[in-house]
Amino acid sequence: MKALLIDDDEGIRWILDRVLQEEGLEVLHAGSIAEAQTILTDKAHADINLSFLDVYLPDGNGMEFLAQGHFSMPVVMLTAETTFGHAAEAYRIGAMEYLPKPFDLDEVRQLIQRVRPAKETAKPSTTAVKEDLIIGRSQAMQQMFRTLGRVAESDLTVLITGESGTGKEMVARTLHDRSQRADKAFIAINTAAIPAELLESELFGHEKGSFTGADKAREGRFEQADGGTLFLDEIGDMPAALQAKLLRVLEEGRVQRVGGSQFKQLNVRLLAATHQNLLTSIAKGKFREDLYYRLNVIPVEIPSLRDRRDDIPELAHYLLDKAATELSMTAPILLDDAIELLSRHDWPGNVRELRNVMHRLAVLTPGASITLSDVALALGNAGNSHHEEETLAQAVTRCTRQYLHQLGYGKATNLHANLLEQVEPPLLELAMESCNGNQLKVAEMLGLNRNTVRKLLRKYNIDPQSFR
Repeated sequence: MKALLIDDDEGIRWILDRVLQEEGLEVLHAGSIAEAQTILTDKAHADINLSFLDVYLPDGNGMEFLAQGHFSMPVVMLTAETTFGHAAEAYRIGAMEYLPKPFDLDEVRQLIQRVRPAKETAKPSTTAVKEDLIIGRSQAMQQMFRTLGRVAESDLTVLITGESGTGKEMVARTLHDRSQRADKAFIAINTAAIPAELLESELFGHEKGSFTGADKAREGRFEQADGGTLFLDEIGDMPAALQAKLLRVLEEGRVQRVGGSQFKQLNVRLLAATHQNLLTSIAKGKFREDLYYRLNVIPVEIPSLRDRRDDIPELAHYLLDKAATELSMTAPILLDDAIELLSRHDWPGNVRELRNVMHRLAVLTPGASITLSDVALALGNAGNSHHEEETLAQAVTRCTRQYLHQLGYGKATNLHANLLEQVEPPLLELAMESCNGNQLKVAEMLGLNRNTVRKLLRKYNIDPQSFR
């Protein structure tokens, strides 16, 4: 077997070369598109079985190169980008796989095992890549990207699950934008937000006079989405009676308006989402099992933010920059300890909560940098609960950085003396409290002589009697 590595990063090529040779492959190298074209057009290398292609090369874009049809063998795209758009586009133009950097070498070995003699022809790209809003470097997100990339262009029904705030509607919109229906309507409806008595009319429409207040005929969401995509959010909250009618519409592909006698044939791709465990709802008799299996053709679960903490720094920077752009302001700098606290927070509201916090920080941060105390204030008590996990050195570093930030780095003078005056009084008071005001024991605890302890107590107006 023979493999072609197309990447201008010699380190990446070296790592891949080692793994491929360990697997018994002969390896060819190219650092640019021009070099790759020379190899691919050389009849001596017509037996290449697998290519690894970087997205960004010195003389062009790897995805465009793939889309032009130069490859007659499976291609694995390599990229440091971590957005769904790159994954979806790679699959759409014919890549066998999408491998984000840094990659798992075991995954490379698995890709080699998947290579077969049958050859695949790359399909040319016909639509531009739209802005990417789904970001994640974590393994869970990359796996989700792969699933979405494979089903985006199909008409398969997708059931999106995940906690509130994880971005279920965003995933649905992205699936639509990457589909062949992208130029048609995307209609979204939150079934939990509409009263049960109105939901049927909202979904299927109604005829004039079909109920009190129906003074004219009205299209339902299904008709509005004809040719495009209908997204039913919080499907788990749909009333049982309406579930049966929805199932019939999905099976027959046609709708009947409330109060109407005619059926209208429709061409709609359905995407559904819920934060509930539908299997539990089925067991409780709250959700139809047959509807569940009709919806759950392709299951996509969005991980909670606390289950992909490695993504939080990248998301935080992205959302902060986005908030600053929307507010026409310069984004403040996120300091390392602030990012650390953001990464430790459990984020019960997931990405929605993180987005709100970053908007809050963009507006309310007093200085040019976002400190740990700024984040703790923005998070409230939930953020402060994590300080107990800090080491003493981390706590001192955090508080010193905050002190310098408030003071102004350029205005700082006599820092050593000033910091000692900040630290010595609470240390003395804690020692006096621990030793019940016994100054001899305090001196032994602190490693000072008794006279020094007395001088410090006088200096800071600490009354020894108050500790006895």
